[in-house]
Amino acid sequence: MFYWLTELSDKVSFLNVFRYITFRTGGAVVTALVFVFLFGGPIIDLLRLKQGKGQPIRSDGPQSHLITKVGTPTMGGLMILSGMLVSTLLWANPSNPYVWIVLFVTLSFGVIGFYDDYLKVTKQSANNGFSGRTRLIIEMVIAVIACVALTNLGRGTTATSLVFPFFKDLSINLGYAFVLLGAFVIVGAGNAVNLTDGLDGLAIVPVMIAAATFGFISYVVGNALFSEYLQLRYVSGTGELAVVCGACIGAGLGFLWFNAPPASIFMGDTGSLALGGLLGSVAVAIKHEIVLAIVGGLFVLEAVSVIVQVISFKLTGKRVFRMAPIHHHYEQKGWTEPQIVIRFWIIAVVLALMGLATLKLR
Repeated sequence: MFYWLTELSDKVSFLNVFRYITFRTGGAVVTALVFVFLFGGPIIDLLRLKQGKGQPIRSDGPQSHLITKVGTPTMGGLMILSGMLVSTLLWANPSNPYVWIVLFVTLSFGVIGFYDDYLKVTKQSANNGFSGRTRLIIEMVIAVIACVALTNLGRGTTATSLVFPFFKDLSINLGYAFVLLGAFVIVGAGNAVNLTDGLDGLAIVPVMIAAATFGFISYVVGNALFSEYLQLRYVSGTGELAVVCGACIGAGLGFLWFNAPPASIFMGDTGSLALGGLLGSVAVAIKHEIVLAIVGGLFVLEAVSVIVQVISFKLTGKRVFRMAPIHHHYEQKGWTEPQIVIRFWIIAVVLALMGLATLKLR
């Protein structure tokens, strides 16, 4: 909305500042942060009133959770998504199709997560949410639609190519198969973040770190001069996704204020699925799918720990970890919740730096 003020820049030169993505990204961060600060408390009160007993806690999980987390409301993702949406609509260029595609994935995944949270709260069971198979199918359909739209926006074979980091010109044109790969990345990212969300503050900070990283990469990839200097694939228009990532960071900071231990509210599937979908769709849009696996390596680790645990138990009847996802494994080993959360944050920072290093090491 504010971007339209640039049309008046001929009369009021100051308004020309709204042309700059960096300025609008900063505005998006602050706007989303203030929005969640202002409305976070009332939203929590409303959710607590509607949900009664709050989010059900896994009976097979750490026993400390049954004492400290019972009664805490969930669906905190509504705070994040509302703040992010308002901020994005205010500061992003409304004529940019990449913005709408990413918002489509984010909000659609958020709706799926909301329904899953709703079922868990109403049935008061952590295991009676949305059918896993049905949920994955719907997520895949949404992701395929988004990837088709993204490839139609691209130029030539670049739109359907998988680009490898650390190499100047190495890429593989996958043709129509790229749509399936991109959809897998988006769905995988959504569910990986969902699995990571198990401790107070554990998921939101790595999400913000990844969003900051991909916001910077989006800005560089969407700038012809910067992308040429760094020998990256230039994708016209994707610089505007930095504004979306900025809105995500601001909303995440606001949410963290309420989610800091002891959490007043949980993100729930409403937030985790949506934020993972956002990161995945941005990565596909800017042709950095493999870099997402590096920057979001913590999410990958959490997802892999669950996959390994399930496969091992079905094939051998034995568990590799004391409990999956892996953050619960360390809880069972005696690590305190703050130890796990802060150490995982450190890992997320290191992985983000490794991901940024791929921009120059070519």
